[in-house]
Amino acid sequence: MLRWPLLLSALLCLSAHAQELSLRTVQQSGATIKYDPDGGPARPGLCLEILRAVERADPGLHFTGLEQQVPLKRVERLLAEGQMDSFFCLLRTPEREKQWRYVPVPLYTIRHVVLQRADDPRPLASLAELATLSQRKPVLISRGSALARRLVAADVTIAEVASEREALQMLALGRADAVYGQDINLQRHVADSKMGDKLKIGRTVFHEEAQYLTIRTDLPTAQEERLTQALRKLERDGTLRQLAEKYR
Repeated sequence: MLRWPLLLSALLCLSAHAQELSLRTVQQSGATIKYDPDGGPARPGLCLEILRAVERADPGLHFTGLEQQVPLKRVERLLAEGQMDSFFCLLRTPEREKQWRYVPVPLYTIRHVVLQRADDPRPLASLAELATLSQRKPVLISRGSALARRLVAADVTIAEVASEREALQMLALGRADAVYGQDINLQRHVADSKMGDKLKIGRTVFHEEAQYLTIRTDLPTAQEERLTQALRKLERDGTLRQLAEKYR
């Protein structure tokens, strides 16, 4: 038989999960791996699929505001100003940690890689080599990307562009020699652009880091714990891993 304290704890947990909780969020525009309005039900975007999996893990939990698609900078502003309760998915940086909180369960891992033209024989095995290359032509990176701070710290000259799709076009035209970005995003854009014979992703992984669920700074602790428990469940049963593999 269950001891009374254990039984009471289990009942309280079930009661908490039965309570309805709605959290405000949005979709990030221009980030098709995360949120893909043209992907259909089968591939709506990795972060949207993780969000739906959280709702299934805790049926009383719902996310509203997904009809809005906003750029990354506005996502950050809404979260920092408390106009949004949560957002799937963001990388962790010291600057961002001052503005909102992170639920401590990694959603998926991204790798920092470089995209070059297929006929470019120069191997880029370090940030120092990338810094040297960038003296001739700046390395392209998506505007607002948290990845930029690593390049700047390594004295890599960068040029921010509106999207990775634009960066690929500039690279193919010879207006740049390298694009720095997330492996999962660059792979998707190369495939979509049908330029797999013209572009290549280098073998070097410059850094690895995780994407997280973020929440506004004053979100009640009980609500954060509820989100944490749902994500822990998806981590244990392999759902997070399976979804990440689906989009690689």
